[in-house]
Amino acid sequence: MIEKVLADYGRAYGLKSVSLRYFNAAGAAPEGDLGEDHTPETHLIPLVLQAALGLREGLTVFGDDYPTHDGTAVRDYIHVDDLARAHILALEALAGGAPFSVYNLGNGNGYSVLEVVKAAERVVGRPIPYETGARPEGDPAVLVASSEKARRELGWRPEYTQLESIIETAWAWHRAHAEGYSK
Repeated sequence: MIEKVLADYGRAYGLKSVSLRYFNAAGAAPEGDLGEDHTPETHLIPLVLQAALGLREGLTVFGDDYPTHDGTAVRDYIHVDDLARAHILALEALAGGAPFSVYNLGNGNGYSVLEVVKAAERVVGRPIPYETGARPEGDPAVLVASSEKARRELGWRPEYTQLESIIETAWAWHRAHAEGYSK
C-alpha cells in the first residue's frame, strides 16, 4: 500500500521516491567497525555466529519438513554493502529524473537454513550446535529475489555473491563485538 501511495504522490505532487525491497540483509562492514546488533536477535546468521561464539547454547532450526532439498527453508541473503550501493544508485537515478519504481534486492541465490549453518561452520572452523524445532505455520518454503530490474535499470549488481563471503564479514564483526556495541 505504501508503494502505491508513493507512486500516487509522485504523480500528484512531484514527490521523488523509490522503494527498495530487501531480502535477508546480512554481513558487516569489511573494515569490521559496523555490524548487526539486535536485542533480541532474530536473524539467522547472527544467531548462528552467537552459537559459534558460545553466547548461546545452540540454534533452533525451525522446520525440517519443507519441500526443499534438505527440508529446511530457503532464503536469499544480500550483503549490507550491496544494499548501500543500491541506495546510492537509486538516489542517483531519482536525481537524474527517474520516476518512482520498486526494486527487489537480493542475490538471486537461495540457501537453506542448514546450508547457512554448514557455511558458518566452514568460516568459523568448528561445528555449530543446533536442534530442530517446529516449522512456523504458513512459512513459505522458498523466498528468493529476482533483482533483474535493479540490474537493468540501476546497473546494480551484488558484489558479495557467495554466502561464505557474507558470513566472513559478519564473523569478523561478531568476534570483535561479541557483546554488541554496548561492550
